[in-house]
Formats: sequence, structure tokens, C-alpha cells
Amino acid sequence: MRELNLDQLRTLVAVIELGSFSAAARALHLAQPTVSLHVSELEARLGTPLVVRGGRRVTPTGAGDVLAGRARRLLRDAAEAVDLVKRHREGRLARVRLGSSSGAMVHLLPQILETLDAELPSIDVQVTVGRSTELMGKLFVGDVDIALVAMPQAGYPGLGLTPWRHTPMMALVPARWEAPRLVTPAWLASRPLIVNEPSTHVYQQVMAWFAAAGLRPTGRIEMQYNEVARRLVAAGYGATILPFEDPSETLEGRIQVLRLRPALTRQLGVAHRHPSLLDEPTRRVLALIGKFRALRGG
Repeated sequence: MRELNLDQLRTLVAVIELGSFSAAARALHLAQPTVSLHVSELEARLGTPLVVRGGRRVTPTGAGDVLAGRARRLLRDAAEAVDLVKRHREGRLARVRLGSSSGAMVHLLPQILETLDAELPSIDVQVTVGRSTELMGKLFVGDVDIALVAMPQAGYPGLGLTPWRHTPMMALVPARWEAPRLVTPAWLASRPLIVNEPSTHVYQQVMAWFAAAGLRPTGRIEMQYNEVARRLVAAGYGATILPFEDPSETLEGRIQVLRLRPALTRQLGVAHRHPSLLDEPTRRVLALIGKFRALRGG
């Protein structure tokens, strides 16, 4: 019998933990037929069914449950072995892979990395920036060790998500516009709007804010990058609502940063695997990130 394939074992674990082939395909960034093929080849190689198909949720057989338990350990050991070799090659004592949501962390992330480099110089912190939902999937399959994400998020087995920071959402309005001290949905909906892409948490929160007032405005442009959106506001192209972290976002007085009525807050969280599965470097990085819980001036 040929040796077991780690990619196929990773697929089996994802199918069992997520309960469906389609969910596993999304988490692993594979085509669904590929996921089905991985499980079928494992079953053919071992000569026994590993999952029960046909129900609303895929469940493991007795053999599948046993194999998945061992597979988790094998996958963890393989990742650690590769990591040890890389750390040896680079002369580093440890590595922690940090995932960060792109919009909310544009100002805070450099501060975190600067502090990590100063206080934990022996730990190589590697950063992946992306959307919160994508980072949760990367954390689940082991591509990152910690993820700083917007809340709420869909739950993944074996992952914890702890509230971390409350970031105020503010209206960013061109400086030359006449604007009220407190921006309401009715006032903002009548102006040209710059909105995030519909798949983002910011977009969903902002649209819910308008919807609570019975409004469904259409954006003049959908912008993936918050920094570009700010510059469009400064140029007078439109107004937007974004998480507000740093006074420099006024772009030298070309933007008015105004409070919303009703107020809107973005909740950020720290996601990681179960504490019993974390190594000491990851624990130390988590502890340091916890120091950034308070808002500036809070």
C-alpha cells in the first residue's frame, strides 16, 4: 500500500470538521470535485468508507474518526518540521504567522509590528493581509497562527474568537462641503457616496445603518482599499463611512471627520486555535497584541 498523502488527510479533516464537501472546498481553496477525489482515493487505499454521505451533514465512520484524529497530529507535526528547518536556515528562534484584516488595521498594524520587533526580537512575525472571512479560513487550515479580524465571524471547529477593540465608525466628508456636526443617514444618503465592496464587513455595517432609517443608497463607486477611499474623499469625489483609528486620516485638513447619529462601532477580534495547541512564541505574541486593546485616547 502506498503511503498516506498529507494533502488528502488535510482534506478529510476539513470535510469531517466542517460537515460538507463544499465547505471544505471553500476553506481549502480547492474545487469540490478535487475534495471528493481526495476522500475517495483515501477510502480506496484503506479499503473502508471514511465518511457517511447523503445526509444533511457529512459524518465520519468509525474508521474515519480514528484516521482524522491521527491526521490532525500528522499535519501539525509536518508543519512544525517545515517550520523548524526554515527557522534554522534563517537563524531565527521562532516564527509566528499573523493575519490582519486590511481595512481596519492600516494604521494599527505598523504600531503592533514595531512593538513586536522591539519586545520580541527573536520571533519572526510574518504577516498576511486580507479580508476577515478569508483569514478565518487560513487560520482553520493552518496557514496563519493568529488572525485580527472584524466581528462577528462564522465559527470554525477548534478556533476561538475573542473581542479585542471597538473602533468608532466615522463619516469622512470633503472639507469644502457644508456638513452637520452629527451626520445622519438621511443627510449622507443624499450625497455622492464612496462605499466598500459588498463582500466586506464595513459595507454590510454601513448598509445596515442606512436600512435602519429606511434607506438604500447606491454608491457612486465601490472601493476595495480604504486608503484610496480616503484620498477620493479628500479630492471631493464623495463621502464615506470608515473605521477611524488615526487623526492623520484627515489628509492635512482636506477631510472632515464627523460623528454619526446613530453611532456606529466596528468590533475587532483576535482569532486563534485552542490554547492547548499554541506554542510559546504564539502565546507571547498574543499577549503583546492584547496590550493594544484600548483605543487611542481611551
